[in-house]
Amino acid sequence: MHDTQGPVLLVEDTPSLAMLYESVLKRAGYDVDVAFTGQTAEARFAQLGHGVVLLDLMLPDADGLDILRGMRLRAPETRVIAITANGSINRAVQAMRAGAFDFLVKPFDERRLLSALSNAIASRAAEADAAPPTETADRARPAQTFQGFVGSSPRMRSVYDMIRSIARSTATVFVTGESGTGKEVCAHAIHALSHRADKPFVPLNCAAIPRDLLESEVFGHLKGSFTGAISDQKGAAAMADGGTLFMDEICEMGLGLQSKLLRFLQTSMIQPVGAGTPRKVDVRILCATNRDPVEEVRAGRFREDLFYRLHVVPIQLPPLRDREDDAVEIAETLLRQFSIEEGKSFRRLSQDAADIFRAHPWPGNVRQLQNTVRNVVVLHDADEVATSMLPIDLIAGLRPAPKDTRDPIMAPQAPLAAAGNGLPDPASGGLPALVRPLVGSALADVERELIEATIAECGGSIPRAARLLAVSPSTLYRKRSTWSTPS
Repeated sequence: MHDTQGPVLLVEDTPSLAMLYESVLKRAGYDVDVAFTGQTAEARFAQLGHGVVLLDLMLPDADGLDILRGMRLRAPETRVIAITANGSINRAVQAMRAGAFDFLVKPFDERRLLSALSNAIASRAAEADAAPPTETADRARPAQTFQGFVGSSPRMRSVYDMIRSIARSTATVFVTGESGTGKEVCAHAIHALSHRADKPFVPLNCAAIPRDLLESEVFGHLKGSFTGAISDQKGAAAMADGGTLFMDEICEMGLGLQSKLLRFLQTSMIQPVGAGTPRKVDVRILCATNRDPVEEVRAGRFREDLFYRLHVVPIQLPPLRDREDDAVEIAETLLRQFSIEEGKSFRRLSQDAADIFRAHPWPGNVRQLQNTVRNVVVLHDADEVATSMLPIDLIAGLRPAPKDTRDPIMAPQAPLAAAGNGLPDPASGGLPALVRPLVGSALADVERELIEATIAECGGSIPRAARLLAVSPSTLYRKRSTWSTPS
């Protein structure tokens, strides 16, 4: 008997299918509790708190999604496997977003059913065997690491939780994010935490392969199937059999190959170029893009049906500028790593250098930050990184604002009322009266005057000014970059 914390709860309103699924499960050694309606399922679940639930989303008396959400709310550790009809893939997507562990699309075979159930049980066991919650310890560390990621911001903690939650599922994952945010790192993390971790992880960059060769790279080819095919070659899908296939820059794939990929996702069958018969492989698909996939669908460059097949569990990786102090954590982690490699003495960033790393918008994200730290380590050596060691583009936006040399008559006369805005009162030694009267001034001019005055009062430090104004330093940096130099 399998350890699933009591019987598996099977919720299926069609008696013939319920009998079929129950028979398969019992032959495999599972104890099964069957419910034909949503009401019965909820009552049984409230009574027994089943560890694993097979839930048909189309029930006669209730919405399966509502039942799923209720079960997850009552017992977050329960693994719910959603069952949906072939024409209702959107429902499966909604179920995964609502917290389903996996989904089955009718009709499915015995192997797929037992595989999903086995994965769910393994996921529960792994969670139960894990050490007691380490979140407090993680927060106490100067830099949190997770499967290749570095950073402890709330946005990244949410990503880590999502990866842990979906890793042992077989569901397709669609990773989006700007270039340099770590999409392949995310795919590696999902694979490493899955039950396929000891099987191949095969990455394929669809943008780096000529379109006329991409089909061969994905599905393989036989010798002589086209000019230049001098021997048989296994494709990425075959090499990943039993493991994970990561298709990066998926939106670069041509429409013709997209239809073949859709067929592969539906059947798990591959047919190498030049082969007469297809064969079955067991592959989990992860994909990624730095484009907006919805916009690609609207523009007709990406098939809508393929998008819904792939976009089952979406993960959006945040840009570095939206990750609070993660830039400093990553920089100091890389600093120590590169210092060891290069035989240097660096251990940390100076406070001023750290402020600059926080303020910079990092358009190239982590990849750009990595190159910046490598540049510093290669060209300098010290115990800590000083601002003078940083590339000029990082400090250009943090120079003190020029002094106001305008005619006194045109210079700002009155302070902006400080009450309720979080700024010091000028009368108490805070900001000087540098903001012109509001009446008659454009809102953009008032905003600019306030920002420049605050930065000047803070000695040119954008991070200090940002704290006074209760905004992100990168917000001030971006605003200043759109303005001409004050006269």
